[in-house]
Amino acid sequence: MSPAALPRSLVTGGAGFIGAHLARTLRDRGDEVVVLDDLSGGFADNVPDGCTFVDGSILDVALVDGLFEEHRFERVYHCAAYAAEGLSHFIKRFNFENNVIGSVNLVNAAVNFEADCFVFTSSIAVYGAGQVPLRESTTPTPEDSYGIAKYAVEQELAVSHEMFGLDYVVFRPHNVYGELQNIGDRYRNVLGIFINQIMRGEPLSIFGDGEQTRAFSYVGDIVPAIAAAPDTAGARGEVFNVGADIPYSINTLADVVRRAMGAPDHPVRHLPARNEVVDAFSDHSKVHAVFGDTGSTSLEEGVERMVRWAREAGAREPSRFSAIEIRKNLPSIWAEGAS
Repeated sequence: MSPAALPRSLVTGGAGFIGAHLARTLRDRGDEVVVLDDLSGGFADNVPDGCTFVDGSILDVALVDGLFEEHRFERVYHCAAYAAEGLSHFIKRFNFENNVIGSVNLVNAAVNFEADCFVFTSSIAVYGAGQVPLRESTTPTPEDSYGIAKYAVEQELAVSHEMFGLDYVVFRPHNVYGELQNIGDRYRNVLGIFINQIMRGEPLSIFGDGEQTRAFSYVGDIVPAIAAAPDTAGARGEVFNVGADIPYSINTLADVVRRAMGAPDHPVRHLPARNEVVDAFSDHSKVHAVFGDTGSTSLEEGVERMVRWAREAGAREPSRFSAIEIRKNLPSIWAEGAS
């Protein structure tokens, strides 16, 4: 594809974490990039120079349709989500409005305005427990409302392709971390939470015994495949796990972060265990077969990069989600200040 023919691309959630990195990658290859973000979890400063920023919500149907009519997007990269898996049990209405209804608004517009390809960042939360290593061929059995919502959108894309011919690619990234992540979010992104807690002089908070395992994925290793998906042979109509291969316990992660922060003896407090999948890591044979090497930044190197950025950005006041819908069984650390 020649530079003159590079597409008009919409990135939802482009002031957030993965979306901002993706917007930069698309800009650098020459796309005309529009970022749509309501700044509920992101920051306007994250939007790369050269991208058009629209401060608004994917729940605003008139805004979404107006943007599609004005820009005639060829590619839609849908990264906007409220991705707090554990908290999603307690904010079901909010979860489904933002993660399903908002997505459907984009699917409708993509069909009505004839977008060429819809790229969706789903999650390994769709799989549920007891299926490691997680493979795309496994039947999803999500165990939290967030995973249910993500899987619903995946299914909606599949039927929209069958009914309307909308091409799509789905990625299921997992435990992504790196520069630009919102370290002030107290409900998600454990690595950012640990870094922020050390900078604020607070003990690291670990749910349960800390032996839960995750494969922590550096953002620079997952974004290139997502950006390239519409133009990669064999990608359209497929679902791909993408991320790191080596699982680590939360206790090990805490040690890596403490060493990178120069605070190896920083205190840790273990909180009551919450309802979560204990072991979650993926097989990446399929994404490697289609996209080749997707990057393999070591946990130590990725954490070092994130720590350098976080020290420059500074600590953040932890956010509080005020609109809790169900308080039964809500972890006590999340109940503080919730209404």
